[in-house]
Amino acid sequence: MKILGIENVSFVDYPNKICATVFTGGCNFKCPYCHNSGIVKNEYPLLDENEILENLEKRKKLIDAVTVSGGEPTLQKDLVEFIQKVKNMGFLIKLDTNGTNPKVLKELLDKNLLNYVAMDIKTNFDNYSVITKSCVKIENIKESLNLLRKSNISYELRTTLISGYHTTEAILALSQDLKGEKTLYLQKFKDSETCFESGLKEVEKLTALEFKNILLNTIQNVELRGY
Repeated sequence: MKILGIENVSFVDYPNKICATVFTGGCNFKCPYCHNSGIVKNEYPLLDENEILENLEKRKKLIDAVTVSGGEPTLQKDLVEFIQKVKNMGFLIKLDTNGTNPKVLKELLDKNLLNYVAMDIKTNFDNYSVITKSCVKIENIKESLNLLRKSNISYELRTTLISGYHTTEAILALSQDLKGEKTLYLQKFKDSETCFESGLKEVEKLTALEFKNILLNTIQNVELRGY
């Protein structure tokens, strides 16, 4: 598998668990606010998969779980095999995904290889191509959402708020797109040299709270993260 990075210990990537985070290279989106532009553009050296697995084996007593992030992990042809190997070590598995590959997500769920999924919801469905700078099949996003809803695992949806992209109109539309969902996290954007574009601005907390109140009309629980 194309692995471009690993964080040996993370206290934030898996809720209430200590985990290691593996970063896979490449993504089918080019979101301007993405902090992992080097990972997305495959700019880092390829790490040896066997060495990663050996490292995880040695850390079994120190960590509870492994998060597979990216980039977009479901682009990796051998993702299922890699996760199976990690799962066999006894780790809990969390997947970070943009939801564009429901076929892969379904296979992972059917094989009981996932314990937690974090799915990014970029914006309301009609504006996806605008914010991702990519051609998006929204039906795939919807199918991934349905798979998670029907599964018996824990999952979260999360939207990173960007000034100019996330407007009141977009949030109103998003509230309908996600009607009936249990939980959505609204994440604060933090500018970084590793972002695809410079000069992007966060949504102010007061506005984020207004967005939260709009979304609470159709979503059971909406939380601000990072504010």
